[in-house]
This record gives sequence, C-alpha cells and structure tokens, in this order.
Amino acid sequence: MSNPHRPVSPIFSIDVSAEPPTPASPQFDGDEQVIELLRELVVGQQKQNQLLEQMTQQTAAMQKQRSNELQQWKDANPLLSKHCHRAAETLSRVQTQFLENLTVEVLDNAEHLVDGEFMLNEFVDRFGPRMAHLNGVLQVLAQLGTGQPTSET
Repeated sequence: MSNPHRPVSPIFSIDVSAEPPTPASPQFDGDEQVIELLRELVVGQQKQNQLLEQMTQQTAAMQKQRSNELQQWKDANPLLSKHCHRAAETLSRVQTQFLENLTVEVLDNAEHLVDGEFMLNEFVDRFGPRMAHLNGVLQVLAQLGTGQPTSET
C-alpha cells in the first residue's frame, strides 16, 4: 500500500517502510536545515546584542550629559545648591512626620479603610496628592543639593 505524496514538510515525515531509501531518490537532510536555522538564530541574537549595546551606550551618554549639566548648574549656583541641600534635609524631616501621621491614621482606622470604600477614598484624597507633591519637591531639592560644587566661592 503506497501513500499518496502529501505536501508536508520532510522534517515531520517519518519513513517506516522496510525498504531502505534508494540513492536515486532525493532525501531531505533535516540536520542541515536545523543547523541553518540555528545559524539564523545566532545572527539574530548578535544583531539584538548590538542594538542593546547601542541603547546602553546612548543611555549612558544621556545620563553623563545630564550629570554634567547638573554639575555646571551647581558650579554656577553654589550658594543655592547649599540652600537646596539644607531645604531637602528640613523637608525630609517634614516628610518623616507626615508619614508618621499617615501611619497613625491608617492604624486607627484600619477596619473602616478595609470595609468602607468611602473611607478609603477619603484617606487617599486627603493624603495622596500631598504625599506625591511632597515627594516630587523633595526629589528636586535633594538632587540639586547633592554633592559639592567643584569651584568653591
């Protein structure tokens, strides 16, 4: 009984006949195809690695430029940089007190916050925006006040 030829990839066909393949019939070499696919994968990975390296270099260059610009600003404004540092320290203490008040509020109203959506919304409305703004201001002041200007005046 012979099977009609089906358009199935030779990689998925298995010859279970008792007859050995004749040298005249073309045989598919699955190993060669697998090797070629692996080569293509390696080439793709090499390209991906190159792109990742370029992205890393670009990100590092942008970070270095940003750092240089920040240092130039600090050098141009040494007194303001020192004031930013002191303001950041003060605001950090304010933030610590704010967080203490927030945690006390949560602990005192834990049951109401868990059970009531209204109480949770009130809590978030009351503390959320203030915390977000406080964190933003503190980050800016801390960044502008870190380190020392390279030129002392």
